[in-house]
Amino acid sequence: MRVLTLVMLAIVALLQYRIWFGQYGAGDLRQLQADVERQAESNNALKQRNELLYADIEDLREAHEAIEERARNELGMVKPEETFFRLIDKDNNPQ
Repeated sequence: MRVLTLVMLAIVALLQYRIWFGQYGAGDLRQLQADVERQAESNNALKQRNELLYADIEDLREAHEAIEERARNELGMVKPEETFFRLIDKDNNPQ
């Protein structure tokens, strides 16, 4: 009976060792959970970026003011008969 108890305890100890320290054990589970959390954060950031891009696309499709604003700000375009003035702040000029 005593030998049977020792054998059973040895089997339980071996199984516990495999659960906590073996391949696909608790350490691997924690690592996978951390990987999933990092990927979820990355996905959320990309989802927000995509939503902003979709909003820009809709804005450009629907509103002509958005196209004009982009042409003025990003390309430096002006309308015919319009005068462009560039004001430079005196404090920002290194001279």
